[in-house]
Amino acid sequence: MTPKFLADLTGIDVDRPVITLEEIRAVNPHRHEMEQLSGILRFDPDNKLIIGYKDVGREEFWIRGHIPGRPLMPGILMVEAAAQLCTFYYKKCIPDDRFLGFGGVDKVKFRGTVLPGDKLILIARNIELRPRRATFECQGVVDGRIVFEGIIIGMAV
Repeated sequence: MTPKFLADLTGIDVDRPVITLEEIRAVNPHRHEMEQLSGILRFDPDNKLIIGYKDVGREEFWIRGHIPGRPLMPGILMVEAAAQLCTFYYKKCIPDDRFLGFGGVDKVKFRGTVLPGDKLILIARNIELRPRRATFECQGVVDGRIVFEGIIIGMAV
């Protein structure tokens, strides 16, 4: 059974971020090859929701070696992109200088592929938010289809 979207994406303009990459960089420490978030389309802590995206470039570091001739974005990088979205949410809601690292992932399922040139829409709904721990339901969407889902647990370190 196909899961329901965590958020209604109608009315979201994927070409007009409300938070730019530069603003993300002011909050998240990830850089160079590990920067997996391109922009944020909706930041709504009142409804425990954040929606962002990653423009999957044609020169990503993994393309040469991840299935040569038919590159697919590795699933763990999809999860990493969602985790970076969750990090932004956490750091904007809980002022803390500590790094929010992986505490765990649960119930992750991959349901489709992400290819170079795709726009990976990331949806995260906050389940729990405390100074030392944050938990989010997450989904990745490409062309209106869910390509992954799961629970991400972040721990302040």
